[in-house]
Amino acid sequence: MFYWLVELSDKFSAFNVFRYITFRTGGAIVTALVFVFLFGGPIIDLLRLKQGKGQPIRSDGPASHLVTKKGTPTMGGLMILSGLLVSTLLWANPANPYVWIVLGVTLCFGLIGFYDDYLKVTKQSHSGFAGRTRLIAESIVAVAACMAFASLGRGTAATSLVFPFFKDLAINLGWTFVIFGALVIVGAGNAVNLTDGLDGLAIVPVMIAAASFGLIAYLAGNAVFAEYLQIRYVAGTGELAVLCGALIGAGLGFLWFNAPPASIFMGDTGSLALGGMLGSVAVATKHEIVLAVIGGLFVLEAVSVIVQVVSFRLTGKRVFKMAPIHHHYEQLGWTEPQIVIRFWIVAVVLALAGLATLKLR
Repeated sequence: MFYWLVELSDKFSAFNVFRYITFRTGGAIVTALVFVFLFGGPIIDLLRLKQGKGQPIRSDGPASHLVTKKGTPTMGGLMILSGLLVSTLLWANPANPYVWIVLGVTLCFGLIGFYDDYLKVTKQSHSGFAGRTRLIAESIVAVAACMAFASLGRGTAATSLVFPFFKDLAINLGWTFVIFGALVIVGAGNAVNLTDGLDGLAIVPVMIAAASFGLIAYLAGNAVFAEYLQIRYVAGTGELAVLCGALIGAGLGFLWFNAPPASIFMGDTGSLALGGMLGSVAVATKHEIVLAVIGGLFVLEAVSVIVQVVSFRLTGKRVFKMAPIHHHYEQLGWTEPQIVIRFWIVAVVLALAGLATLKLR
């Protein structure tokens, strides 16, 4: 909305500042942060009233959670998504198709997660709706988004997989790009979902990844910077930096309420949506492999679950004391703050490693 003020810049030169992505990204951060600060409390009160007993706690999880986390409301992702949506509509360029595609994936994944949370709360069960059904719904959204991304690109570049650390190494995936991109988006959504198990554990790494991809989107969408860094130029993706900024602001606001002891949980409403957003930004900017580095913490959490399940089914033995891996460290005696802060440190290191790929080519 504010972007349209650029049209008045010939009469009021001060409005020319709305032309710059960096300025609007900063505005998006502040707007989302203030929005969640102002409305976060009332949203929590409403959710606590509607949910009664709050999010059901896993009976097979750490015993301490049955005491410390019982009665805490979930669906806190509504706070994040509302702040992100309002901020994006105010500061992003509404004529940019990438904005609407990524925003569409985010909201659709959020809706899927919301339904899952709703079933858990109403049934007071840790199980939502069937996992296969949920994956199918996520895949439909992701495939549609990837088809849209492919249609916006230029020639084979739109369907190519770019490898970091190499200047010109890219493989044209053809129509399989849609499948690959959908796997990235769905995988990212569910990986963040698995990470969301302790107070503040998921939201900070999500913000770190969002900041990293906000920078990547800005650089990939700028022909001069892209050529200098020898990365794939994707016209229009620079605007996604505004969405990443909105996510950072909303995430900071949410962290205020989610800091230990949490007043509210993100729930699938937030974790699926935020993971799906990160995945779609990575696909749009042609940095899918870099997402695996920057989001390495999420990958680790997802792999720990896969390894645990496969090992138990094949051998009857468990590799970890409990999965996802953050519960493994709880069983080893680490306190919740120790796990959370140390995982944050890992997320920062991985983000720096991922950003290093921009120059090391």
